Parts: sequence; C-alpha cells; structure tokens
Amino acid sequence: MNRPRRRLHTLAWGSIPVLALLALVSLDHVPGTQISLTVPYAAEGPGPIFDTLGDVDGVPVVEIDGSGEPVDPTSGQLQMTTVSVRTNMTLAQAMGRWLTTDDTLVPIEQIFPPDLTQEEVEQSNKQAFSSSEASATVAAMNHLGRPVQVVVADTVENSAAVGVLDSGDIITGVDGQTVDQPGQVQDKVRAKKPGDSVDLELLRDGQPEAVTVTLGETPQDPSVPMLGILMNSEPTDGIDVSYNLQDVGGPSAGMIFSLAVIDKLSPGELNGGRNVAGTGTISEDGTVGPIGGIVHKVRAAQEDGAELFLAPAANCSEATSRDHGDMVIAKVSTLDEAITAMTDFAAGRDVATCS
Repeated sequence: MNRPRRRLHTLAWGSIPVLALLALVSLDHVPGTQISLTVPYAAEGPGPIFDTLGDVDGVPVVEIDGSGEPVDPTSGQLQMTTVSVRTNMTLAQAMGRWLTTDDTLVPIEQIFPPDLTQEEVEQSNKQAFSSSEASATVAAMNHLGRPVQVVVADTVENSAAVGVLDSGDIITGVDGQTVDQPGQVQDKVRAKKPGDSVDLELLRDGQPEAVTVTLGETPQDPSVPMLGILMNSEPTDGIDVSYNLQDVGGPSAGMIFSLAVIDKLSPGELNGGRNVAGTGTISEDGTVGPIGGIVHKVRAAQEDGAELFLAPAANCSEATSRDHGDMVIAKVSTLDEAITAMTDFAAGRDVATCS
C-alpha cells in the first residue's frame, strides 16, 4: 500500500526542476538579484518602411526648399526599407522568434561590439546615417549637374571639434586645399593620425575664418583620427535638401534618398508611378554598395506590395534566397543603373535582375 504513495512522492519532487526551468527561461534576471538571464543574441526581422516621396508625421521625408523653383510632382512610392532589431531577449523569447517567425538570430556582438558602449554604437549609427544623407545629396547633385558645398550639421559630444566648429559652418578648405564634398574632408582627416592638427578654412555667417583642430581618436579604433563633426552637403544654388527621419541609423538609405532627391528635382517620374522599394549605400560618385539584412528588407517590401525592388549587386544572391513572389528584384551597382531599372520596368522592358 505504500508503493503508490512513494511513486507519487517521487513524481512530485521530479516535477520541480522542470517547473523551475520553465520559469527561468521566461525571466530576464535571477529573482532577487541583478544577474541577467537574457541570451547573447539579437533577432533581426523586417522593419518599418518609409515612402521617401511621401510624408512622415506630416513632414516630407525628403524635403526640398529654398530653390525658388517648384518641386516636380511625383506619384507612386519609393520605399526605403529597414531591419528591426530585438535585443535583451529571454531564452523563451529567442526560441519563440526562431520557431514562429522568419527572424534571424545573430550574436549580440554584431549589434553591440564588446569594446563599445550602447551610447557609442548609437552615436556611430547616427554618424553613418548623417554621412549617408550627405553622400545622397552629393550623388544626386552630381547626377543633376548642380554644385555643392560642405556644411557642419553638428559636433560630436566630447570631440575635438566642440567649441571650435559650429553648426552651419561651411568648410571650404582643408590644409590649404579646396573642398566641396564631405568625402574630401574625410579623406584628408583620415590621412593623419590622432594628435595631428588640421587647418580648416570656413565661411561662418558669410565671413571667412580659419581654425585649427587637434584630431582625437575614433572610439571604434583609437588608431583612426576623428575630427568629431557630422557633415551635410548643400547645393550652392539656394536649394536646401533635408531628410526628416528620426530613430533610423546606418548608411543603407543612401541610394533611395538620392533617387528621391533626383525625382523631385527633375521632370517626370523615375518610378513611373509604380510602387518601388530598395536599399543600398551610396557613394558621392554614385556607386551603390551592399548592406546587411536584405532578406528582411525584401520581405517587408513584398508584404507592402512593392512591384520592383532595387538591390545592390553584391547582395543579389541573398536577396533572392527566399520566396519573393512576383516582385522583380533588380541588380544595381550605380545610381544610373537604379534609374535605368525603374525606367525599363515602368516601360515594360526587360530589367537587369538578380538571378
């Protein structure tokens, strides 16, 4: 008669570790302590998309002003795609995303390098986004044949530029050499070492000035010199180009931004009034570069109803690695190729595709 009770007793005690494990995988810390139970992985998935020909919070995503000439009408969509990143996940949350979604789990070090703080990573992303905006403007103006100039957008906190350079300063020369593009300033700074000085010629409130800055160190790599400014590129003919997106980082919006500027400042519609999406970095000379997370951007575009997706040539195999339905994925290496792809697609001609 005692055997059933002993068996019940054993089963009851045997269930405790299972219940404890189920509880632990759903907690983000050990109860009563500060010990984290989150996993060292991040989940990447489709992020929000933004129509660069449209508005966000009542303001144009790409705003053209001050030119004295009307902005050319546009229609359809030119969608900038993004990747969402989820961190600080419990084991249960990570397993849930792996089992029930198409999210990709990546080591947390890919998102937050161990030698950088979260604030430094966010600052780096902000700088990359600002640089992308500047390159997009230069590439667009080069395509349109309009001259540009380098403008200081902001200074980086605790950097060498603080107190020496101001927002709105126009950089006209570096070490005696004329510059008119942010990339030229970057190249001249990177040719130096931390601790070296750089002489800058400026226009400040319309008046010429000269300043000297002692270069600091880049947080990601102390051997790389850092001036500590965010630069914009502005046309010299009175056109003002602004990009009004918040809480978006990284360089991957460059190509789409550049296409939106060209569309608004040139006759006709680049997209032919269709729903076009895409991604890719942009260089000042119009070269389109690869980005990360393209499978998630393709999925977001497809779910939004995009008919054509502009993908960097270097990302082609990954972009077509998953089902993308009837959406055409075009292979582009330059800004001109992206424009050609949209023109051919709108006209019903064959498009150079990823295959």
